Amino acid sequence: MRLLRTQLIAAAYLTVLGCASVTEPEEVRSTAQAQIPPLPQDFSPTAEAGVVEVNWIKSFNDATLESLVQEAQSNNRDLQAAAANVERAWALAAQAGAALTPNVSIAGNATRSGSVEGSASSTGALNLGVQVNWEVDLWGRVRSGQQAAVASAEAAEADYLFTQYSLAAAIAKGYFISIEAGLQENVARETVAALEETMRIVDARYTEGLASAQDRALTRSDLATARERLIAVEGSRRDAIRALEVLLGRYPAAELDVRPSLPEVPPPPPAGVPSELLERRPDIIAAERRVAAAFNSVDQARAARLPTVGLTSTIGGSSNALSSLLDPANLAWTIGTSLLAPIFDGGATQAQVDVATAEQQQALAAFGQAALGAFSEVESNLDLGGVLTQQLNLLNEAAQEASEAYRIAQARYREGETDLLDVLTVQQRVLTADTNRVSVQRSLLEQRVNLHLALGGSWTE
Repeated sequence: MRLLRTQLIAAAYLTVLGCASVTEPEEVRSTAQAQIPPLPQDFSPTAEAGVVEVNWIKSFNDATLESLVQEAQSNNRDLQAAAANVERAWALAAQAGAALTPNVSIAGNATRSGSVEGSASSTGALNLGVQVNWEVDLWGRVRSGQQAAVASAEAAEADYLFTQYSLAAAIAKGYFISIEAGLQENVARETVAALEETMRIVDARYTEGLASAQDRALTRSDLATARERLIAVEGSRRDAIRALEVLLGRYPAAELDVRPSLPEVPPPPPAGVPSELLERRPDIIAAERRVAAAFNSVDQARAARLPTVGLTSTIGGSSNALSSLLDPANLAWTIGTSLLAPIFDGGATQAQVDVATAEQQQALAAFGQAALGAFSEVESNLDLGGVLTQQLNLLNEAAQEASEAYRIAQARYREGETDLLDVLTVQQRVLTADTNRVSVQRSLLEQRVNLHLALGGSWTE
């Protein structure tokens, strides 16, 4: 019993030593932060950073869009795969931590023997025992491995959350593209209708000898081109809807109904980048967790070069009769300690340390690049919002003026004050202005979506 007490005290002391070798979170955080360049003085905006949630979809005030996002969250196959990856990561973390506790197993066997000839008698033996094995985590190798697995599971959780955000953003952008395609189809139909009306006027004037054959051929050419564009736009609209249906987990039948007009663009956020950006974006959190996992993997690899201490204990009985198997007289126990110290392995353990160190540097660089990418996305989208707003204002003015010029050109053509080429030229300007205006409207909505994704959520409480 004195030997047993001494071994248990030694094991507890060595376990405390092992715990002390695990990398502290503050060390990971400070090392990761060092990868980020100096930040500008106006880093924080005037408003509070919002809660990190997918509910920023509500800012578009579109019930159909909200229902589509909910449907995608339930049915999207990529999201389901990401959820399964989270479960797998936590199972691996539990597996890695299992070695921190004793391994208890029970073993039993029964045998019977006798001679083949000369005797009918036989003898039997029953054995039953309990064995306990425990590796004393002397240098924190097992605990470092567990912490690396836990950090990897946390990274998988953050990846899953970012996948949710990205899916919501993809649904919103696909939805807006489908609406834009419908609007472009309307513009193409209006163009065909206007050219058909122009064709009617030209035919009438041609019959009266007031229009030339050239005018007639030119109008027919433009009308054929407009009809060809309409067919192409109709196909693009069906493709956009199919792409959205795939994201929703539906069969791509191009049967999804979307609203006939784009929603209002939500108000812009305050200028600047929120200081909470690195703490709220799931992809940045995932990158930081991978840094933590890499640090612990280095600790694990270094500890693998040191001796391993194990405790083993067994108790069991042996008898030729089941009734006396657990009789104290037939029971025996053992307890022992093992030591395994690597001496020469051809440099395998040092190579593991080198690999883990290189992966640590890789994780740090990836974190720094992810942070820079996040800042760039926010700054670029903030700037793009202003650019698109100015473009939209000018395109609205251009479309309005082009429509008025087209009305005047048509009236002058009817009166014979201008030729057909001027009318068709102005009409093309109307088509271009309407097409560009719809595209910029959709781009502005997409910019808001990208900004939400870049900020890791909403920007107001």
